[in-house]
Amino acid sequence: MTEDRPLDGDTLFYVYTVIEASATDALPDMPPPLGGGGLRLVSAGRHAAVVEAVDALHFEEEPLRGHLEDLEWLSAVARAHHGVVAAVGGATTTVPMRLATVCRGEEGVRRLLAGADERIAEALVRLAGAQEWGVKLYAGQPPEPPVGGTVGGGPAAGAGGGRDYLRRRLKDRDVREASRTRAARTARDLHRELSRHAAAAVLHPPQDRRLSRAEGLHVLNAAYLVPAAGREAFLDAVPPPDALDAGLRLEVTGPWVPYSFTAGADEEAGAAL
Repeated sequence: MTEDRPLDGDTLFYVYTVIEASATDALPDMPPPLGGGGLRLVSAGRHAAVVEAVDALHFEEEPLRGHLEDLEWLSAVARAHHGVVAAVGGATTTVPMRLATVCRGEEGVRRLLAGADERIAEALVRLAGAQEWGVKLYAGQPPEPPVGGTVGGGPAAGAGGGRDYLRRRLKDRDVREASRTRAARTARDLHRELSRHAAAAVLHPPQDRRLSRAEGLHVLNAAYLVPAAGREAFLDAVPPPDALDAGLRLEVTGPWVPYSFTAGADEEAGAAL
């Protein structure tokens, strides 16, 4: 934690997360996550933002816009962001801000807090004593039959060979459709059951396979807000691998700070406010 000294009004502050103004002990003592001025608190009324003074060379509006296209740079910032949020979230209820939320001067941070005051207060109440769990369901995809099919290892010959080939193509298509239907039904039933054991649930779009590098069709990408007291009941509701249909794979992650359940609390966030 850095000394709480005043900085000039043009200083750019990266805003990580927001806590109750009284929870000052939640500020983690750690090296400057983004190589800036180190973590500090900026308060406005009942809330305080965990911020870091950062270099305008990288976080001013124009260079920041360019950096957001750089996946390597963005990944490093995301790791730093998550590290701070996780550390703060381990000590108190917190409302994470969007990645790369930057304000100009302490007054900019205070304007952000004031503009989202009610939404932040509601989120802090909603998230108190709860954790986020992620559940993903993947379905193996049957291989596509080769184009220009063959019969008996050689080219299809004659009307009979052509009919047999078309029948196989139609059968393969039906198998794939049936597999997708079963996977979708399993995902729907699983989401309904897990939602019964959660305070709230969010369905996210399927992840881009180029980013997730996961094999198979992504049929469920959900987050669940689970009260700490209900953690065991929630995890008990997750089916074991041998209870799933062949070809289905389940991935459970957590517990996390409830990133997925702060919608609206950070809508005032923007670059270089």
